[in-house]
Amino acid sequence: MGPGGYPIIGIENLSLFVVSGILLNLTPGQDTLYIVGRSVGQGRSAGLVSVLGIMTGALVHTLLAALGLSVVLATSSAAFGIVKYIGAAYLVWIGIGFVRIGGHRPLAGAGECVRLDLWKTYRQGLLTNLLNPKVALFFLSFLPQFVDPQTEFAFVSFLLLGLIFFTTGSLWCTILVYGSSWMTEKLRAGSRTGAVLKKLTGALSIGLGLKLALAHAK
Repeated sequence: MGPGGYPIIGIENLSLFVVSGILLNLTPGQDTLYIVGRSVGQGRSAGLVSVLGIMTGALVHTLLAALGLSVVLATSSAAFGIVKYIGAAYLVWIGIGFVRIGGHRPLAGAGECVRLDLWKTYRQGLLTNLLNPKVALFFLSFLPQFVDPQTEFAFVSFLLLGLIFFTTGSLWCTILVYGSSWMTEKLRAGSRTGAVLKKLTGALSIGLGLKLALAHAK
């Protein structure tokens, strides 16, 4: 067991994991661009709900890695390709929806409509993360490096590491949401500018989908 190990819960080098996780969170990626795009195109609430959806997806990936199901994606090129193209198509579909709406959408007049929109935003963020096979492979390759292979608590160790990554990632993404939404708050006040921002959000989503479609398992 290396320095900083925690034999009771089977985690090794916890401090190194926290630092590594923070650095990885600071590195721009597909999820980061998706969250920023939502915040710019739809506002702070949509951005925060997107963060919650994407980080929930990260927890699911952690659970799958702990159960060993993610090994399927790492060993089967067919499975990787299927999940990849489904995720890519979903992102493109979301992007086309934004482009078609163009930001000229009537304001919700009831709290129920607002909740429904936020639930849809959460669901899209969750599926965007879940349908990215490279995220599954990341958790499968990253988390085991900090789990004692001899521990009897491997499943608990995976979950704890996932929760830590969830916490640090959520904090950083929340900062991104507030920063990007604050910068575009006045711009969104104009209907024409709001339409442009939503079209840009749609274009970004389509671009992410095409990038995912061209991704290869490593």
